Amino acid sequence: QFSGLLGTVYRRGNLSFTPDGNSLLSPVGNRISLFDLKNNKCETLPLATRLNIVCVGLSPDGSLAILIDEEGAALLVSLIGKCVIHQFYFHHPVHSVSFSPDGKKFVVTKDNLAYLYHAPGKKREFNAFVLDKTYYGPYDETTCIDWTDDSKCFVVGSKDMSTWVFGAERWANLIYYSLGGHKDVIVACFFEENSLDLYTISQDAALCVWQCDTELDGLKPMPPKDAAMEKKAAEDDEELLEEPKGEEIHGKADPSEQETRNKVKYSRVAKYFFNKEGDFNNLTAAAYHKKTHLLVTGFASGIFHLHELPDFNLIHSLSISDQRIASISINCTGDWIAFGCSGLGQLLVWEWQSESYVLKQQGHFNSMVSLAYSPDGQYIVTGGEDGKVKVWNTSSSFCFVTFTEHNSGVTAVTFTSTGYVVLSASLDGTVRAFDLHRYRNFRTFTSPRPSQFSCLAVDSSGEIVAAGSQDSFEIFIWSMQSGRLLDVLAGHEGPISSLSFNPMKCVLASASWDKTVKLWDMLDSWRTKETLTMNSDVLVVAFRPDGKELAVAALNGQITFWDHENAVQTGSIEGRHDLQMGRKELDKITAKQAAKGKSFTTLCYSADGQSILAGGLSKFVCIYNVKEQILMKKFEISCNYSLDAMEEYLDRRKMTEFGSMALIDEGGGGDEGVAIPLPGVKRGDMSYRHFKPEIRVTCVRFCPTGRSWAATTTEGLLLYSLDSGLIFDPFELDIDVTPSNIHKTLNQKAYTMAIVMAFKLNEKKLIQEVIETVPSSEVDVVCSSLPDLYVEKLLEFLASAFETSCHLEFYLTWAHKLLMLHGQKLKTRSVKLLPVIQFLQKNIQRHFEDVSKLCEWNIYNIKYTLAISQQRGMKRPSEETAGDEEELDSDSDYLM
Repeated sequence: QFSGLLGTVYRRGNLSFTPDGNSLLSPVGNRISLFDLKNNKCETLPLATRLNIVCVGLSPDGSLAILIDEEGAALLVSLIGKCVIHQFYFHHPVHSVSFSPDGKKFVVTKDNLAYLYHAPGKKREFNAFVLDKTYYGPYDETTCIDWTDDSKCFVVGSKDMSTWVFGAERWANLIYYSLGGHKDVIVACFFEENSLDLYTISQDAALCVWQCDTELDGLKPMPPKDAAMEKKAAEDDEELLEEPKGEEIHGKADPSEQETRNKVKYSRVAKYFFNKEGDFNNLTAAAYHKKTHLLVTGFASGIFHLHELPDFNLIHSLSISDQRIASISINCTGDWIAFGCSGLGQLLVWEWQSESYVLKQQGHFNSMVSLAYSPDGQYIVTGGEDGKVKVWNTSSSFCFVTFTEHNSGVTAVTFTSTGYVVLSASLDGTVRAFDLHRYRNFRTFTSPRPSQFSCLAVDSSGEIVAAGSQDSFEIFIWSMQSGRLLDVLAGHEGPISSLSFNPMKCVLASASWDKTVKLWDMLDSWRTKETLTMNSDVLVVAFRPDGKELAVAALNGQITFWDHENAVQTGSIEGRHDLQMGRKELDKITAKQAAKGKSFTTLCYSADGQSILAGGLSKFVCIYNVKEQILMKKFEISCNYSLDAMEEYLDRRKMTEFGSMALIDEGGGGDEGVAIPLPGVKRGDMSYRHFKPEIRVTCVRFCPTGRSWAATTTEGLLLYSLDSGLIFDPFELDIDVTPSNIHKTLNQKAYTMAIVMAFKLNEKKLIQEVIETVPSSEVDVVCSSLPDLYVEKLLEFLASAFETSCHLEFYLTWAHKLLMLHGQKLKTRSVKLLPVIQFLQKNIQRHFEDVSKLCEWNIYNIKYTLAISQQRGMKRPSEETAGDEEELDSDSDYLM
């Protein structure tokens, strides 16, 4: 199941802090990510909209969120259950959505109207989105919303440079009229705390301060008689309408004196300008914290300002990027400020008082091209077309180091067998080795003549590095120790497309567009061992984890399997139909015709070698059973129709008598405005006004632990992992194996029998209960009497238990005893058990790193305390008794 999205942290839309101020909601394409800033973790919710999310509304209690996409389709999402509760369609693009502070209503702005809805979740209702009132007033599109603290009124800003104050209920002394004073689009408007006083901010970096002559308590309710008459008139009007609009409320741009007498009045008391020096351009985003009177404004140049209102005192002026700041949000305490830059995909959380980053994350600017798992599965390294190499932590989903040494796109990345060195190949003619201890580029491998490297491989010892060239058709071999070029392997007659080392031997397989796969023995001076001839250009080659089989994907869409020792083909899979291509908007031919030239561009064996993953220029990743040569499952990696080539057939609604609407570039000029796509463009035509990235899978890799796999796609780095907690999957189940019988056996202290029965029922919670009931003194006896079949199952359970359990020493005792007593037998099945052992090692290593940091800190504190106490002992007057000194010594011994 889908478990996480890495590599992309923000795309577009508004950022929102949760009510406790510790977590941040960020829209990432058509998904939503939740960043837990206190625990340093990121989670992508397992739900998606049909198009990119443009606005997010979060309820005041933090339990519900409304996600609205580009076309106005909304999802009501429970953040507790992480599921979709309701779907709704607004029929038009929505600009903003905001819940009232009491959580009973929410306002949506679309076109030039504001719609007030009853908020879902407060009472049981059939329809979660019930329209209450429709507000008319602005002439142009509405842009922003803010509520008063008591939910009595809200303010709406518009592109027509006016701001409107509306009442959530009908108030006798509040007429709805517009506030002017600006010369550009209103970007944000905010009420002062517990007041009707107002701040409005426009795109030309001007701030207006509005004072109201009435307090919130001074709003008078409408007399019941007048309110009933208005409601009846609204109901009569609604009968004639096709679409219900609720109660209609019309504001006036210029009310007469008679209408404004004894009503709420606004007066502008100040107007401030941000760009006094003239070096700032458009103001693009703003946020206001009412309790601390802190105003944060972001500009198109990447600069942001912090001001204290209402006096407009500048606190900070800093630059975080050279790109436009698209969204700003402040948490409930006013300490943390979140910034989103959609141009670079940046997400920053800044603590303004200490002037430090709480979070600083950025994805690859262009699409990711390759990825690799570390040997223990704890880290993932990715390479992108922007020339960056990033290393991600799989448990926290955060990038913790970025290497920027490459000058051109990175084509391949890999880890060495130790897991502490990352290698990357690039089109700039270099292969670089990075040290994950000191975070530096400690080796740079180059060829005698400049070559663009398209693929990379490192042998199992980590000593030999090989890279294939796409322009000179040669393979270059270097020594990791010395950095010297050892050999140049020539023989291919076309660009080298893929390299792979045999995990068990020092044999290199190289694939080329010359329709051959060559096997090179690194220990033999004659090098070439075997040449396998294919029917089509070879795109990718991969060895099985045990090194006994070779998988080859060719341009004709076939995956062939070879026994490379005897140069015999053992099987093949015809995979072209499984790719299921989509039709791009600008394609002149159907998806079925286009699919004839498509094939798999990336392959990877599962950790046990029984399955193979394959992906290509499509939204599907296929997983095949190697032995049976059948398709086991197809994963649809995205349902985001904001990407190109998602649909098999073109949308009929976009077809005209002249062809597809997408072919007409509005205002494009040139040949009668018809767009001609540039040939060979991978990411979609950047010169085109309406740029749509194309959906593709560039690389797939299986985790060495066998629990998950990852794919680099247009959307980002997608992780899929086994979710066995929801499935009842018994093993050799008998009629007597029931939870009650297991508890009876436990009470009789027959621990081994209870463990075997629990594994037969295969309920994780029950297995945990049984194992944690076993006294630590009995662990040795139970491990020795456990049948061999259940030793593997217990090891697998221990590996997964380390992820969540706090009983560290207890589970370590179990793991130690199992491996000591059954180590020899397990060694005979090492290939099959390798994923489980690596999973166990990954989780123990993670705990070791956490605990060792804590121990080092404690040791330092103890040494510091001892040093202080010894200094004090030296300063004591000589007449003090020796008894005190003895007491001090005994204290220090206790601390040690």
